[in-house]
Amino acid sequence: MIEARILLVEDEEIARSNYEYVLAKEGHDVTGVGDGQSALAALERSTFDLVVTDLRLPDMDGLDVLQKAKERLPEAEVLLITAYGTVPMAVEAMRLGAYHFLQKPIGLDELRVTVKKALEKVRLRQEVNLLREQIAASAGTALVGNSPLTRALRQAIAQFAAVDSNVLILGETGTGKELVAKLIHVQSPRRDKRFLAVNCAAFSEQLLESELFGHEAGAFTGARNMKPGLFEVAEGGTFFLDEIGDMPLPMQAKLLRVLEDRTLIRVGGTREIPVDVRIVAATNKDLKSEVEQGAFRRDLFYRLNVITLNIPTLAERREDIPVLAEFFVGKYARLMGKNVEGISDAAMGLLKGYSYPGNVRELENIVERSVAMCNGSLIQPAHLPDDVRGLGVRLTRATGDEPMTLLDNEKRHILAVLESVGWNRTRAAEVLGIDRASLWRKIKRYGLGSGTDS
Repeated sequence: MIEARILLVEDEEIARSNYEYVLAKEGHDVTGVGDGQSALAALERSTFDLVVTDLRLPDMDGLDVLQKAKERLPEAEVLLITAYGTVPMAVEAMRLGAYHFLQKPIGLDELRVTVKKALEKVRLRQEVNLLREQIAASAGTALVGNSPLTRALRQAIAQFAAVDSNVLILGETGTGKELVAKLIHVQSPRRDKRFLAVNCAAFSEQLLESELFGHEAGAFTGARNMKPGLFEVAEGGTFFLDEIGDMPLPMQAKLLRVLEDRTLIRVGGTREIPVDVRIVAATNKDLKSEVEQGAFRRDLFYRLNVITLNIPTLAERREDIPVLAEFFVGKYARLMGKNVEGISDAAMGLLKGYSYPGNVRELENIVERSVAMCNGSLIQPAHLPDDVRGLGVRLTRATGDEPMTLLDNEKRHILAVLESVGWNRTRAAEVLGIDRASLWRKIKRYGLGSGTDS
């Protein structure tokens, strides 16, 4: 299986052969050329995920290859290598869009690691673009991410959407329960009818009854006209009852009657009105425990719990954090009219190391704030909230019943940052905002193992 297509531009034959061998051994399809004109010709006839080019070529400057590659393949990354590196040269290369600047002699391990990171960025960009296309094609509903848990959830949604049974969605606040409900609707046979949602915790018992079932004229003070309820408005479609665990017990009894008889009676009325809706309910509560405590009706629980979907927390699907973050950057950059194109490696390391007690909703809020704060093309650590940068009070999930100590909290955070930067100590120290010596002492103190120094 080919990992990526790479164009290698190097005039020194021995160096080119070595680079080709190392990259091909990693599973890449490598096209090697020895001059700039051959590189430009290759760019015209083929597509590449990554271009690795020497800065000094016999017939042109490697910056010309860089510019042509970015024009021809805007989604690809370009890695420059040279024996004559200078700071102004590196700055100009980065301004033109180079991913990184390596100075000869290059260690083969260094080349391998840098290429791997560049390709990770390419794949992340490709996945974000694909997700944006999917969301545009599906009227704004798509489950962003490609972690095993997200893929499994996506498959379950597709499977359960085809049947017309009631669905109970369980998950913490901010995990995207309403999005899952919408996905069930748009993939179901009821997709051409309405999707309506109501938050059961947002109304008093009387108002909730009127909202759900409607009322007749004169049913109560202020009810001058007849008003159909949401069950009637959603006829033929899907009705999403969010925070069903907060519904008062008397309302639970009335809802149960509608689900069993498929009819309702408006407030102040006597006529039975048939209804045909699919019920999708959601809660962040443990409904089984609520049933045992008498706070939720057992018969209603079983009526709703025909199909159950458990939504994973963001901490359980950390692989999705980069693609979600980049997706939200694109969303809010467009909404705010800002030229923010992405997230720096240092900022992404912090985002990947944060615990997200507020789940996807918290990540979205963090990115929205960061886009608003950012005046350049990339979000930097300074644009992130103090909690994410480790400067404020951190809300970290405990793995057991006992709360975590500060030392355990610090250990987990350092480990997460080290893993996010491939155990590169220099990079991890930059993300954590400490010097390498301090990081080394903490690694030794917590017994976290060893990584590369640069």
